[in-house]
Amino acid sequence: MKKLLLPLSLVIAQMLAVSAFAQTKGGEADPEQSKGQTPPKATPAEKATAKAARKVEGADTTAKTTLRRPGEETGAGTAKAATKQERAAARAKRKAAAAAALKKGEIASGEK
Repeated sequence: MKKLLLPLSLVIAQMLAVSAFAQTKGGEADPEQSKGQTPPKATPAEKATAKAARKVEGADTTAKTTLRRPGEETGAGTAKAATKQERAAARAKRKAAAAAALKKGEIASGEK
């Protein structure tokens, strides 16, 4: 029993001592070191000037940067967007062609 009691009491005493010595000034933070120095607030004019400078710098960077690799072909361009009337006429033409092919029997309809 004594062999178990002595090491156990030493361990408990050490745990209490570590927690007691870890606390400084009653657990309060040092007021001089607890807060960093805050920078002064920027005025709206300073913010606008900085934003304009960043915008110019970004535009210069974008103008100089190309996303294509050297020697890479450029795209064929964008397709011409058809008007609503053109799309309707093309749809009617396809529908008429399909109806004619169906009448001739070129398109099998239904299951046999």
